Amino acid sequence: MSTAPRHVSPVRNPLRHRPSSPLNPLAARLNAAAHIHATAATAITSGVSTRTHLSNLDRLLQKKQLVAPPPPPQPVPDPVVEDDPDPRDSPFSFSVFHRTGSCLLNALNLPSALFLPSSSTQQAEEISPRSLSHLRRLLSNSNRQSPRGTIAPKWRQYHGAVDWDGLLDPLDHDLRRELIRYGEFAQATYHAFHSNPTAAPPDRPRAVVLPDRSFRVTRNLFATASVELPPWVDTVAPWMMTATPTSWVGYVAVCDNEREIQRMGRRDIVIALRGTSTCLEWAENFRTWLVPIDDEEEESLEGEQTEKPRGAVPKVECGFRSLYKTVGADAPSLSSMVAEEVQRLTEQYAGEELSITVVGHSLGAALAVLVADELAASVSPHVPTAVFSFGGPRVGNQAFADRVERRAVKVLRVVNAHDLVTRVPGVLPARADGYAHVGRELRVDNRMSPYLRPDADAACCHDLEAYLHLVDGFMATNCPFRSDAKRSLARLLSQQGTNVKELYVSKARDLRLRPAGSFARCNSGQLPSPSSTY
Repeated sequence: MSTAPRHVSPVRNPLRHRPSSPLNPLAARLNAAAHIHATAATAITSGVSTRTHLSNLDRLLQKKQLVAPPPPPQPVPDPVVEDDPDPRDSPFSFSVFHRTGSCLLNALNLPSALFLPSSSTQQAEEISPRSLSHLRRLLSNSNRQSPRGTIAPKWRQYHGAVDWDGLLDPLDHDLRRELIRYGEFAQATYHAFHSNPTAAPPDRPRAVVLPDRSFRVTRNLFATASVELPPWVDTVAPWMMTATPTSWVGYVAVCDNEREIQRMGRRDIVIALRGTSTCLEWAENFRTWLVPIDDEEEESLEGEQTEKPRGAVPKVECGFRSLYKTVGADAPSLSSMVAEEVQRLTEQYAGEELSITVVGHSLGAALAVLVADELAASVSPHVPTAVFSFGGPRVGNQAFADRVERRAVKVLRVVNAHDLVTRVPGVLPARADGYAHVGRELRVDNRMSPYLRPDADAACCHDLEAYLHLVDGFMATNCPFRSDAKRSLARLLSQQGTNVKELYVSKARDLRLRPAGSFARCNSGQLPSPSSTY
């Protein structure tokens, strides 16, 4: 009878499986030997690794000393924030590491911003465009316009048939594009005038480059000043005495492209007028007292044959009326030139759907209201008349504003909240016969632009290109600037470079983009205009 072998457990090593005791001399010697072996291995590995890295770094630095390193990239200036201290100045921040680490990176000709965090970099990124290509396009001298959608079904609404109700706040995207397009018509007047300010009146036609090739110029317009400069001006500024009283002030254009007529839903007649550009026009601007707009009313007031109460007679600023009604030595008045040309065009295109759009900036905005008021009384009531003005001053009293509205003239005034010109004349509280604005208002704010300095000067607040920039970015009241605004910043940089944030000026300099061309100032009776470049 066999018996099964007894299971024998393996011999256990008490030194290996039992917790070592500090009193056991054999365990203490084994632990010490193991620790010494691990430390030696680590030291050997670390020493080899350190020596290798130092050797590689030394060879790299010696190689860079033999070849002249390229100039380090210029850092982009950060926006200055006076009230917010730099977090790196704190003793608990990473300032020490930032300074020592940046020295090594500078020696390697590598920008520290690629490796080290920076609060200033984050601030710059918050106001920078989404990408370098987007910024390059914005800083280029080519506008990327929005796609032209058809506005034929709603063209009367965009032309003010219902006083732009529901289209201004928030701003309708089609109306935004129409506003910018009409603003560029006014911008073309500055370009044409300052390219040759001393050109002769009507007998020598002036070439005008229109922003929209669907339109063609049919007549040049001239305005004549009646103010006479005092004799002492000849002693103080003799160059002002050489100024001619009659100056080119704008043009009449008509759309003759059938495809564009179909898109707009009608044939549009555009009258574009520039702002103050000559010394005589500036002198007319300071004649701020009110005079009757109509010759008949003026004669009746002089003969004291009227029984109308005070404030019931439509009156406008004396200087504006002078430029609009005065006949020149070799040119008719602006009033008669516009009336004759519009009458001719309405007869030529009789039977078609027509519209009259008058656009102007600054002084041109005031003259545009006078033009529209007269045309509404002379053309067919089936031809609507609208005014798009940029940075326009007050034109007349409340009686004049009421008459403009009774004649169904629609006026949309684009106003920068910080533009002083839109508050004059008549800064004092309105009287019974004081100044009053006419039409609807679209208020923009240059401080909402991420590209303009918040302390932009008065010239920037009144500049036409700045107006078009603000309209392009406006979405609604108290809303941020439109992130997908497409208008180029090149003209804004060339005209108002000191009012653009240094971040974008530096970016344009780094990208080596040439600013838009500008025209030299003329010394023969001409003064610089807020929009004297194109």
